[in-house]
Amino acid sequence: MGRHVLTALYVPASRPDRFSKAVSAGADLVVFDLEDAVPVDDKAEARGWAVAWIAAHASDSVEIRVNAPGSPWSEDDLAALAAVPGVRIRVPKVESANDIRWVLERVPSAKITALIESPLGLERAFEIASADERVVAVALGEADLASSLGVDGPEGLGWARGRLVSASRAAGRGAPMMSVYPHVNDEDGLRRTCLEGRALGFVGRTAIHPRQLATIVECFTPSASQVADAAALLAAVEKAGVAEGGVIVLPDGRMVDPAMLGRARELTTLMQQIESRQS
Repeated sequence: MGRHVLTALYVPASRPDRFSKAVSAGADLVVFDLEDAVPVDDKAEARGWAVAWIAAHASDSVEIRVNAPGSPWSEDDLAALAAVPGVRIRVPKVESANDIRWVLERVPSAKITALIESPLGLERAFEIASADERVVAVALGEADLASSLGVDGPEGLGWARGRLVSASRAAGRGAPMMSVYPHVNDEDGLRRTCLEGRALGFVGRTAIHPRQLATIVECFTPSASQVADAAALLAAVEKAGVAEGGVIVLPDGRMVDPAMLGRARELTTLMQQIESRQS
């Protein structure tokens, strides 16, 4: 799966004065937002600023959220990005694999993060996640989705979140990231909801302010006991010299199956990536 994106940070594309500051804030991914954060009258100017910055600072750690397919600005957004090799595009309001194909026809070299924000998109989550190998991630747009579903609070989104985790894993995209927590000054709420998402299988979260980043990393960092248990399990399997397949009985009597080994490797890799960021 490569490097896991644990934190992402939105910055309005209409605020070029914030671009460099956002990139230096420490997030794994910075998302230049052309959609919700930009007023209609500013769309064209914001597009020019964002695309120029991304073209000049080619990096896999920067992504641009374009306007939704079918909106008045989507064709112009994609036309401007077509000349940027390997650009990461966050596509909002995706409802089918055809939406993904429509974007890739216009920007063939793009890497796509698909935002699912409607009941129809949620029903097609696996189809969307597996639409093309250039889809690198899927995520929920929870504000729009909650409104469409007629639910209030995280309890009403529990099933949707679990559905996304399953679809992402089934499509081979790994663990998805959580959506933003909009209450910038509520650190306790951010921490509580991150831990709820972690329990559902999410890894990482998108932020709307740099002050949220440290809490997100803290909440999704494997515990010391998890890391120790994973390392001990992998070491015991290696020492025993047993092949993967079926149930493995270690010399100390523990029974291990391949699923347990996969989880141990995943936790170990995630921890190594977190430590490498901090060094």
